[in-house]
Order: sequence, then C-alpha cells, then structure tokens
Amino acid sequence: MSQNGDLPILPGATLGVLGGGQLGRMFAHAAQRMGYFTAVLDPDTDSPAGRVSHHHIHTDYDDIDGLARLAGLADAVTTEFENVPAPSLEHLAVARPVSPGASAIAIAQDRIAEKAHFTRCGVPCAPYAAIETAAQLAAVDDGLLPGILKTARLGYDGKGQQRVKTRAELVDAWQATGCVPCVLEKMLPLEFECSVILARSRDGQIVHFPPQRNLHRDGILAVTEVHPQNMPKTVAQGAVNSAKSIANGLDYVGVLCVEFFALADGSLVVNEMAPRPHNSGHYTMEACDVSQFELQVRTLAGLPLAAPRQHSPAIMLNLLGDLWFPAGDDKAAKPVSPRWSEVLALPGVHLHLYGKIDPRRGRKMGHLTLTGATLEAVRTTASQAAQLLGLPAVTTADLA
Repeated sequence: MSQNGDLPILPGATLGVLGGGQLGRMFAHAAQRMGYFTAVLDPDTDSPAGRVSHHHIHTDYDDIDGLARLAGLADAVTTEFENVPAPSLEHLAVARPVSPGASAIAIAQDRIAEKAHFTRCGVPCAPYAAIETAAQLAAVDDGLLPGILKTARLGYDGKGQQRVKTRAELVDAWQATGCVPCVLEKMLPLEFECSVILARSRDGQIVHFPPQRNLHRDGILAVTEVHPQNMPKTVAQGAVNSAKSIANGLDYVGVLCVEFFALADGSLVVNEMAPRPHNSGHYTMEACDVSQFELQVRTLAGLPLAAPRQHSPAIMLNLLGDLWFPAGDDKAAKPVSPRWSEVLALPGVHLHLYGKIDPRRGRKMGHLTLTGATLEAVRTTASQAAQLLGLPAVTTADLA
C-alpha cells in the first residue's frame, strides 16, 4: 500500500475514484486495461462505475467510515465530478495521493471563485458581476444586460441558468433562485464554442489534446468535432495557452477541461473549467493513441505523460434518454431501444452506453464516436447516424 508521495504507483495496485457515474466507469475501464484494480465510492448501489469496479463502497461522499474504507483499499484517489465535497478530498489526502487536489476542486465548485482565478491567471472572461446580496444586485451595471444569471454553485448542463434582458427580469430571476450567490454574465456575440483538455503531472509537465469544437443544445453538449482545421490556428493556440495558464495557476494535477467562447471579432473568452475528463474528450478513446482516461490514470499514479496524437478526424454525438422515447412527450410511454443495429452497420461507428438501466429524457445514456479517413467521410456518417437515431441533423454549418 503506497503512502502519500510514494510514486509512481505501478500496475497491480488499486486506484480509487469518488463518484460512480459514466466518467468513473470509463476511468475504471482505462485503469483495469493497464493492470490496476479499482475502487469506487458512490451512494448509488447501481452506479455505472460501481458495476464494473472491483470494489464498490456504498456511502455518501462525506461519510468518514466510507472514506476510511476507500483509503484502506486504494493507493491513490481521484474524482469523476466536481461536486464531491472538498473536505472529503482533504481528509483522504492525509493518507493517500489525491488528484486533483481539494483546493482546485473548491474553486471549480464556485463560479465566483472560478472567475476570480481566471482573472488572476490573465485569462479574459465575459464581463460579469458577482451577486451575493441585495446591495450587489442593485449595483449591477446596466451594461451587463442582456445577460445570463448563473447560480454560483451546483450548476451544470444549463441548470441554474436564466437569460435576463432587463433589470426587472434580473431581480425576478435572482429571487427565483432563493437569493443564493450568483454570477451575471454579459451576453456576447458568440461565433462558436470550443474546449481544451489537458493533463498536468505533479512536476508540472503538461500535455494536451487538440482543441475541440463543440455544439450545445438546451445547455447540454450535443456534438463535438475535432480535426486540424476546425478553428483558426490563432484561436486554437490561444485556447491552449489559456488552459495551461489556468492549470499552472492552480498547481493542478490531473485531467482538466477548460471551455471557451470564440467571439465574432476573433477574440476568445473563458467560460468555465471542469476538473476531470469531459464529454468533449470522449472521442479520444478511438481517435487518439492515448485517451483522456488513460492520462487521468497516469497523472494519478505518477506515471510519465505521453503527448497524445490524434490519428483520425472524429465527431462525438451525445446520446440522451430522449432517444428511447421516439413518440415524443407522452410520459406514459415505455422506452424503446434505438436502432443500434442500423447505426452499427455504418463505417467508423463506436457505441458507448453507460450501463444506466433507466432511460429518462435529458439523462446522459451514452455517446457515439465516429471516425474515418477524412473529415467529409466522418461528417457524412455522423449525419446518417443522427437521422437513424432521430437526432437533430448534423450539418456542415453546425460544425464548420
């Protein structure tokens, strides 16, 4: 059993993860492929990661006895989502290497702290105001309207966000949150969205994947496309440099995703960061020689970081539970399996389902990665797959 700082941790050891969702499941698969045992702590007895792990501890994330059991099983511990209590990571770090660290997680959990960190790192974000009191609400500059009001904590996939055009709408929206701390961001002329996924080791080495171009629908990532011409080189390099600055400013260890808005004038502003692997990096399992999940294993275990190489153009389609209900909004409808056989007959298709038994509208059930020899071929296949699944059309205009 490794003590804190006793690195590298070699295959044959046990790696732990807080969180039993699909990201934990894919981390466990990557770790097991490399020869590690895995332990998952998650309160859900049917968690996707727990179903495939060697050990599944069914406790809350702040349960001291459960954390002690995890520390007793695992030689090092990571997390698969940012809303694990930071004190739990601090508690584990007394006995075991933990990455990312509690301080980085705490910043990512709070939009106000996150934006302050971006500013300290010299990375521009959209003009904003923190709203924690009625006085701060009253002092908001009219120049920030129209804007998007976002709760400072526990917001993801568009949850906890509301567009506001007027001061009256802003007041109503803040009161609707229960007057919790929020951030008001000015709406900017968006050209496209992109993200950078990097991995940073304990000694400060950073490797990264090519910047991904993303399309969101209803606040949830729907499509990611990655190829060398998916955005201007100056934008791509700016995103990489900014992501590195953010990671270095955190003294970050692990896999980090930073999301950006590219504006109509060619400039770039940071949106948010995710201290973990990210949906926009799922394509790396098929289109790159090292996946984001293998890099998560390597950073956790203190193994060397190999710079990833993308060998195929790729498109990722997110698969929500809506696909199981083609009849529409009839709440009494029974789920129907999507047309997997026809989709899998297409070239370069890679299906990932997350082991979630109960499909629900809006629930992330899996993803589809499409690879091919050329970008045109991949786009054609993506459009065919989307049509078979009843997804909105994936067009060149969406992704170019």
